[in-house]
Amino acid sequence: MSIWQMINTGGVTMYILIAVSILSIAIIFERVFYYSAMLRVKRLSLMERITAEVKKNNIQSAIGLCSKEKTCLTKVVSSGLELAGRPANIISNGMERTIAIETVKLEKFTSILGTIGSTAVYIGLFGTVLGIIRAFNDISKSGSGGLNIVISGISEALVCTAAGLCVAVPAVIAYNFFVKKIDRLITEMELCASETLDLLNSQNR
Repeated sequence: MSIWQMINTGGVTMYILIAVSILSIAIIFERVFYYSAMLRVKRLSLMERITAEVKKNNIQSAIGLCSKEKTCLTKVVSSGLELAGRPANIISNGMERTIAIETVKLEKFTSILGTIGSTAVYIGLFGTVLGIIRAFNDISKSGSGGLNIVISGISEALVCTAAGLCVAVPAVIAYNFFVKKIDRLITEMELCASETLDLLNSQNR
């Protein structure tokens, strides 16, 4: 059975699964590039450079270093540095707000990917059920039966289930992978915020 035969056999359900698959692939590629950009700056090297500038009282220079790299880590550090000289709670609140904003950006589209991963199989099963109903209906109309005819109809109907699994498995794997990336980046942002706050407090003493 060729690909086109499989698509025609699955009917409307196959077209839905193809559309969902294209959306899933697009989200996966977009998120991979986004997280790669966010992870190009390492926390330890960033904080070493920031610490060196802050200890020289070059706050603006430190902010400039952050502005050169548009990542979630640099945005958190920059939001703290811009509040240098303010009370510790104001600095902390400012960085927490930035973390919340960046977390929303990190989680963008991931819920769609998770939904695709959890529902694609059921969409495929729905198509299979419709296919089996259609196969038995054709048998009853023709008045002829036999094991070969029944098996042929069911095998064609199961194409939708196979397609649903092909869509769901990569989506679930990608979703779990992205969740791990998000957790890691949130932890890194929180560490950057804590280190920046400690650094600014030590300079104010």
